[in-house]
Amino acid sequence: MILLRKFRVLILMVFLVACTMHIMVDLLPKLERRVPAPSAGKSACACSRKPGEEPDRRAKQPGVSSESGWPNKHTLRILQDFSNEPGSNLTSRSLEKVGDKADDLKRPEQRSAQNGERLKRLIRGKGEAVGRDVPVERFSRLWALFEHPLYRTAIPALNDEDSLFSANGDGRRRGPRRRGGTRGFPPAPGGRVGRESYPNWLRFHAGINRYELYGRQDPVTERLLKDLVTQRIDSVAMKSGGTQLKLIMTFHNYGQALFKPMKQNREQETPPDFFYFSDFERHNAEIAAFHLDRILDFRRVPPVAGRLVNMTREIRDVTRDKKLWRTFFISPANNVCFYGECSYYCSTEHALCGRPDQLEGSLAAFLPDLALAKRKTWRNPWRRSYHKRKKAEWEVDPGYCDEVKQTPPYDRGTRLLDLMDMTIFDFLMGNMDRHHYETFEKFGNSTFIIHLDNGRGFGKFSHDELSILAPLRQCCRVKRSTHQRLQLLAKEEYKLSAVMAESLERDRLAPVLFGPHLEALDRRLRLVLQALELCVERRGYGSVVQDDASQDSAPTAPAPPPPAPARPPPPPAAAASGPGGQGRSQGQNQNHRPELGPHRNTGTRTGTTSKHWNQDWDWDQN
Repeated sequence: MILLRKFRVLILMVFLVACTMHIMVDLLPKLERRVPAPSAGKSACACSRKPGEEPDRRAKQPGVSSESGWPNKHTLRILQDFSNEPGSNLTSRSLEKVGDKADDLKRPEQRSAQNGERLKRLIRGKGEAVGRDVPVERFSRLWALFEHPLYRTAIPALNDEDSLFSANGDGRRRGPRRRGGTRGFPPAPGGRVGRESYPNWLRFHAGINRYELYGRQDPVTERLLKDLVTQRIDSVAMKSGGTQLKLIMTFHNYGQALFKPMKQNREQETPPDFFYFSDFERHNAEIAAFHLDRILDFRRVPPVAGRLVNMTREIRDVTRDKKLWRTFFISPANNVCFYGECSYYCSTEHALCGRPDQLEGSLAAFLPDLALAKRKTWRNPWRRSYHKRKKAEWEVDPGYCDEVKQTPPYDRGTRLLDLMDMTIFDFLMGNMDRHHYETFEKFGNSTFIIHLDNGRGFGKFSHDELSILAPLRQCCRVKRSTHQRLQLLAKEEYKLSAVMAESLERDRLAPVLFGPHLEALDRRLRLVLQALELCVERRGYGSVVQDDASQDSAPTAPAPPPPAPARPPPPPAAAASGPGGQGRSQGQNQNHRPELGPHRNTGTRTGTTSKHWNQDWDWDQN
């Protein structure tokens, strides 16, 4: 018993000695700070410091004490975390805390310099632009372009039939259900729902009309781009269908956007042995496509912005998709990775990895829900075969366009001319993956084409795919406004590459495009103008360049002759896979006639097959 008591007393004494040493270690820096040793020639009192001397700020820094030999416990823990690993092994939350403290340690001069560099990326109003290493430049090509008379034309006056959502009926939209159980958004004073009280994504939807997705000078577009970058992400889910992984992100203000993650560096080109249907979808291509569409004054691409996403906090921790959550893992380099589920490139070998958990991506604003604004999905007449050996009909028939011009809806209105706009747009980007397009069902055939899904553009800067220009070369039709803007962008003062680079500087992920891609834009623009010049020489200016100011009811081709004897009807299997089948969108057109030009099965004529044309993720590659 005596030995046991002595042992307990010994343990207690050791514990007390350890506690005393721990307290001394913590208090010793404070005692030394309170009674500092005066150095030679200097007083120990801080009040005796000369005005020109800089005060000692080391004691005020959270991670460093007054003596360099006594770091505090927090600093020791950080050093311990980084002592045994080549990369950071901190979680996203700890990285944010350390990052905030590291920002506090920076001098005000450094912070102001960084803020200045960030401000230099923005284009100032009234034509003022600030360069990075040069004095203030008073001339902005982008501002001068948008002030040109070609970019100041007004659209026709709108009525309820021309707006996607009318002011009295369809304009009063209901928002998602709130946590408290109420629906909609707060009403304006007087009990009426005011448009100013809508979030920016809803105001964007309310501004869609027959002629454009958004206005040239509409401030809602810039605010929506800012929301895509700054809004808090509340939930994430995988988008069904498609060949590659895409995520649907829902923001705190109930807006939604389509997220395409970074898969390639900006300097990488698509390998020459890759087929167009197996190429990666690039996030920076989606961003650049939006800016190019706006520079061409089409305004048919929904707003897209780049964002640096925290994979841990903004994807893994907020997703309710168990299939997505299960694919997260830590790589051997200590980076957070995931791969999701899709038809191609969704495996551990093609995982998306952050640095350590920061991932670039593009966020494209959603269009209105199909339940509120139905869309029709049309098959592109110049769709490719999506086969390794077979060719489409337009690739072997030089007169293919003559048959298309006699087929609704390309026989009247501006649909064929809009298709030429989309052809020019795709050629400038190098996008070969334009198999379908969509329009809003409310406006019928008298409306624009929505330029969706541009991720396979800007893949090759050293090669110009001239086959993309086949519709323009075969039809030799273009809008006068489009032709004039292309000629304007070919001039030195409005050079397309320079205007594009200036516009892309606004994005958070700038630089968005690799330099050679910008140079390729000017080269391809010259090729488009050369193709139009050849058409004018063969057919005349009046036959090629169409006045699009009065094309709402005028036919784009002579009235077709009486129809020839009908071709044999397609077999039931082919009819079932036609436009009435399930496509990539719920707004599928149910009134297409499969025997008409661009919608019929052309396999019997050229040996091609289109049994998978409405399922772009199920290509026949045998």
